[in-house]
Amino acid sequence: MPLQAINPANGETVATYDETAPAEVNKIVSSAHAAFVGWRKLAFRERGVPMRKAAEILRSEARGFAQLMAREMGKPLRDGIAEAQKCASCCDFYAERAEGLLARESVESEARRSFVTFNPLGVVLAVMPWNFPFWQVFRFAAPGLMAGNAAVLKHASNVPGCALAIEDIFRRAGFPENLFRTLLIGSREVERVVEHPLVRAATLTGSGAAGRAVARKAGELLKKTVLELGGSDPYLVLQDADIDAAATICTKGRLINSGQSCIAAKRFIVVESVRRPFEQRFVERMAAARMGDPLDETTEVGPQARRDLRDTLHQQVVARIDKGAKSLLGGTIPDGPGAYYPPTVLTDVGKGMPAFDEELFGPVAAIVPVQNEDAAIAAANDSPFGLGGAIMSRDIARAEAIAAERIEAGCVFINDAVRSDVRLPFGGIKESGYGRELSSYGIKEFVNIKTVWVA
Repeated sequence: MPLQAINPANGETVATYDETAPAEVNKIVSSAHAAFVGWRKLAFRERGVPMRKAAEILRSEARGFAQLMAREMGKPLRDGIAEAQKCASCCDFYAERAEGLLARESVESEARRSFVTFNPLGVVLAVMPWNFPFWQVFRFAAPGLMAGNAAVLKHASNVPGCALAIEDIFRRAGFPENLFRTLLIGSREVERVVEHPLVRAATLTGSGAAGRAVARKAGELLKKTVLELGGSDPYLVLQDADIDAAATICTKGRLINSGQSCIAAKRFIVVESVRRPFEQRFVERMAAARMGDPLDETTEVGPQARRDLRDTLHQQVVARIDKGAKSLLGGTIPDGPGAYYPPTVLTDVGKGMPAFDEELFGPVAAIVPVQNEDAAIAAANDSPFGLGGAIMSRDIARAEAIAAERIEAGCVFINDAVRSDVRLPFGGIKESGYGRELSSYGIKEFVNIKTVWVA
């Protein structure tokens, strides 16, 4: 079946693409493996040359890439420009540091010499989502290719133009032909690609259902996987928080990518003593965010990526209101074309409501009132997810202790919104997945960590 890119701002078809036939998929994987055989032999400095060129292309053409993201999945233009620039920084980071991160590690033993070396695995399948259509790919591809691997990309079906643009960046940057290739296929074809004997591992960012399907098939075949799945990130507003600053940070955290982010703030767990002033300031800031055309540089909140996703989000909002939550802002579908949904704030949210128990992928904030700090921590951990979280408090030492030892998540930010950073590991626990991306940890996910012993 053909793949269609639909502009979520107006419902118009951007472009239609033919799906890659099964025989062509096999040919592409085999070609990627052939490219890998030569690529893995190159020195790190040689691999770094095209990686730095990819960074140059991303920076020089950032506006064009941002316009493509806006048309295919509704990302506000300024956010798309920032995303392309972040991808460039990731390319530069690994071009410069991969050799050191994967250097041999000597280990003292009774042998004449013993050391650990890191060898690439081969072709890695990347199954990627639409919400950060460039960043999600580059944060895998930059370390993966610098480690000596090849890659085939199965991108989300609503961003085929972005997928092909990324392949073109690597080609123009001077990487070997076929080292990075895009497969225009539907989700039903992913398991068949995992089964290909030349696909040695897989990484997936997406839903829990998609993650389970890929992990199940890869597990049957004993192939390595890294999964970055959903999140329901808690932001704890403690009684000693700077309320004005907290409201600003929480608004930023909730409206990342128009609310469509695994690490967007989702549950705002607020100690009762500061609940009312926080609600007032938070609603003011959420209401001030400008929703509109993603190609308008003043837009802060664009449309949701698809109309069906918007409609599902609204059903979740209605369901929690029916269960006792109160609407402080938004919660209605606007008139007119496009998959728009306004910034929305609900309060009196508790366990058993969709806003507490499920991931809400859109600009909907759920305020969960609690009596004290211990109750806030308990509520934060009372979730099947464990991706990120944040703590708002003036007592940095206490907040740091809570973050380090008591919050069940892959990352916790203090007095700031959660985000990924190429210098730090990124990933989750529980139903948010396993494995890590970025930093020194991410580049070692898809290598053979090999012991060498010299008697």
